Amino acid sequence: MRMYKGWSQEEMADKLHMALSGYAKIERGKTDVNYSRLQQIANIFEVELSDLVGLNEKSVLNFFENTNSNHISNVNVSIHESNVKQEIEMLRLVNEQQAKEIDYLKEIIHLLKTGERIILDK
Repeated sequence: MRMYKGWSQEEMADKLHMALSGYAKIERGKTDVNYSRLQQIANIFEVELSDLVGLNEKSVLNFFENTNSNHISNVNVSIHESNVKQEIEMLRLVNEQQAKEIDYLKEIIHLLKTGERIILDK
């Protein structure tokens, strides 16, 4: 529901008056959430707690279509898609850099095994 509202995890953590890392753990299912925190989340989303607990990705879409269609806009969806594309590109670049570093480390290991001199670029 957070993503469909166009909110970042940081915005949601702020609304809950908690650290970003703590909120992220809730989303990843790494932290058990007590009743009062669940109620607070339901209040932020303006839904009943029973509705919140029963939600999955498919029912979130149905929920928005049926009850809050005026609160979600194409702008929020396109912002979300844009953020996802940016994150994918960032992860691709990180992956590329890691591959280069791995190759470089393999070369250093090879040179150390063969006893050749290593000249490091500065």
